[in-house]
Amino acid sequence: MSRHDDHITMYSDYVCPFCYLGRRSLEEYLDTRERDLGINWHPFDLRSQKRGPDGEIDHSIEDGKDETYFEQVRQNVARLKDEYDADEMLALDDLPENVDSLDAQVASFYVQTEYPDRWLTFDEAIFEALWIEGRDIGNVDVVVDLAEDAGLDSDEIRTAIGDESLRDRLREQFTEAQQDDITGVPTFAYDEYAARGAVPPEQLERLVEET
Repeated sequence: MSRHDDHITMYSDYVCPFCYLGRRSLEEYLDTRERDLGINWHPFDLRSQKRGPDGEIDHSIEDGKDETYFEQVRQNVARLKDEYDADEMLALDDLPENVDSLDAQVASFYVQTEYPDRWLTFDEAIFEALWIEGRDIGNVDVVVDLAEDAGLDSDEIRTAIGDESLRDRLREQFTEAQQDDITGVPTFAYDEYAARGAVPPEQLERLVEET
């Protein structure tokens, strides 16, 4: 396996449709490169403002996102699905209800730290499980099954998901992202520059090649 001598940082949350589409765009860009470009994933919690002290999401908390907002999201997702040839992607209304990605992010963060050579396979599996297969990645058993399919020990991943110290480290990652002025996902960062949103491959190329 070749050594990545260069990386692009991607801030994302698995429940974000634009993060799935952003990864599709990134894959298209990476396919055009002769040299390897690694992905430095940085977790981001879209539901942080609704998450209580026990880690559960309180869906009764108003976040200003009404039906008009979600209709605009649906339209933008549909447009980008066509642009990035992502017809396999499920519609938002076809997803499991109230999916919480926190456990999946904990598992992914652990794998990226302890088994970086297997992280990309696991990361892609989580995205595909939700956005193609419609599986509830908020279910620990689903996340553990995905880890096992990626060649990871299921008991180890289950233990990691329940590790409070690991969750604290993940929360620190969320805080760092906010301190770095990351206000939405996906955000792609390279050197001192960034591009926000599911931007086209050409824009990612400019971000990396022209900085």
